[in-house]
Formats: sequence, structure tokens, C-alpha cells
Amino acid sequence: MRGLGVRVRQALKAGGSAAAGLTALGLFVTACATGGTGARDEGPAGSDAVAKGGATPVVSGSPTRAPRRADAVRIVKADPAVSAAVKRDLKPCVADEYPVDVSYGDLTGGSSNDIVINVMTCADAVGIGSYVYREENGRYQNVFKAEEPPVYAEIDRGDLVVTQQLYEKGDPVSYPSSEEVITYSWSAARFVERSRIHNDYSNAVGGASSPAPDAN
Repeated sequence: MRGLGVRVRQALKAGGSAAAGLTALGLFVTACATGGTGARDEGPAGSDAVAKGGATPVVSGSPTRAPRRADAVRIVKADPAVSAAVKRDLKPCVADEYPVDVSYGDLTGGSSNDIVINVMTCADAVGIGSYVYREENGRYQNVFKAEEPPVYAEIDRGDLVVTQQLYEKGDPVSYPSSEEVITYSWSAARFVERSRIHNDYSNAVGGASSPAPDAN
């Protein structure tokens, strides 16, 4: 299900809050944020683990292509299209472990697997930047970026799916009011929006507290 990765990360955080006091737990179990909405940047310009340097590859798309592990951190830091704010926040969380998710798959029809890189915060795993890189002549070219947190990009059956969580005033961090799931397809050497789904969430489940029943 599209957007499931973000909802799963969100649910993990809600379940893990019972073990309060384990600060490092937030590093692995949430993809929510304190607020914000935003539009994605189109045109030329994953997995739920905090990974070393290039992250653990998640194979998607063509099963015949063996993914070639890439140094995701170096790619992002060397990319002039990535904002200075994201580069500044892209630091090791523990030792040499960076908060990046990396997925490999066929999104653009190239001769090599494309790379989807999600950059997150160390404290609560909020997605602060999502990028797609296409290999051309031995170099990775940025062909998509989204830098309005909280954001998360995934590969779904050859399409790029970007999930943007939306918060209203008073929403608890673990429970956004809604989300938008935007699907992009590769066409004419750029990503083009193909569909947009808006999901509203109930605040009666684990979110805002309900008033106490009338004793009378």
C-alpha cells in the first residue's frame, strides 16, 4: 500500500512510547514531525534503518538487476541541488552511522538501477529530504528532490511515490491530521505527477484525547 512505509514508522513510534526514557529509540521508530506542509520539486533538478555511509540496499523494480551499493552520504553532500540546510543536518547519529534510507530500483528506464535517498533527522527520524539519482556516464544525476519535511519517497511498481504528512494546530507529533500521497512517473526525461491522494486521519485513535463521558 502506498504510503505504508511512513504509516508503519509512525505506528512504531506510538507503540514504542511506552518505553519512555530510551532516547535512541526515536532514531528507528518514527517518521513524523512537529509540523509543516510543502510542495515537491519536479523535473531535473528507503527501508527503515539508519545506515552506514551508503545504507542497506532495498531492491525494487527489475529483479534481474543486481544493485550496486552507492555511497549515499557522499552523493547527497556533493550534490549542488541539495539545500545547505539538509547538508548541515546530515551528520552521523552514532559513530559513523548516518540517518539515511536508500532504495534501488528502475524508475527512469536507464541501464542501471536508480537510487532513492531519504535523509532524516537523528532524534526522531523525520524525513527532511528525498532525492532520486539516475546514473549517467558513470555519474549520479539528481532528477528529483523534495525538501519540505516531513517527507518520504518510495519506489512502487516502477513509480516514485512521495508521502507528505500534514499537521494541524494541536496535533500530537505521532498523529498528523492527514497526508498526501503523490505518484510520479518518468516521462520525457523528467518526473511527472500522475496522481495525488489525500488521506484524512481520525484523531479518535491514539491522537487527541476524548472528553470524559457524563457521569449522569
